[in-house]
Amino acid sequence: MDNKITKMVFTALFTALAIIIPIYFGFLKIIIGPFTATLASHVPIFLSMYLSPASAVVVAIGSTLGFLYGGLPIVVVFRAAMHIIVGFIGAVLVKKGFKYRNIVLITAPIHGILEGLAVIPFYGLNIYYIIVVTAVGSMLHHCADGFISGVLLKSLSKALRRDLTKGIIRNQQI
Repeated sequence: MDNKITKMVFTALFTALAIIIPIYFGFLKIIIGPFTATLASHVPIFLSMYLSPASAVVVAIGSTLGFLYGGLPIVVVFRAAMHIIVGFIGAVLVKKGFKYRNIVLITAPIHGILEGLAVIPFYGLNIYYIIVVTAVGSMLHHCADGFISGVLLKSLSKALRRDLTKGIIRNQQI
């Protein structure tokens, strides 16, 4: 099978997971005050970064749609839309050869800031809600899902006997 088709299939698989997680895995939702996070919702996005920037964007759009279809409040959907930018930036860092851990650490504050900005139309300039609740909460959630994704990448790499951080598709040039 050609690499373009394989990449499309993996992108579709990760997109399906990104849609399904917020809809059917509500038991993974963490609620701390006004902050909510669905554990593992970033995993398909982290994995798609190893396909291409376009794949990461498509999967992140799927994630946004999953939160919308899941009937979550529109503010949560707006926050999920920030995954599009974070996924793209992460995939560009992958292409530039950054190590996985560094990608998670670099994109965490970007993710937090973007989600903090996303809540301004809903909560105004409530600094506590923007910075402490949303930005810091999003960064912690990002790092937790980054850890889960890292364990998954490492485990799959070991099982398949090849480093998936060099490309999920065999012979893929990142």
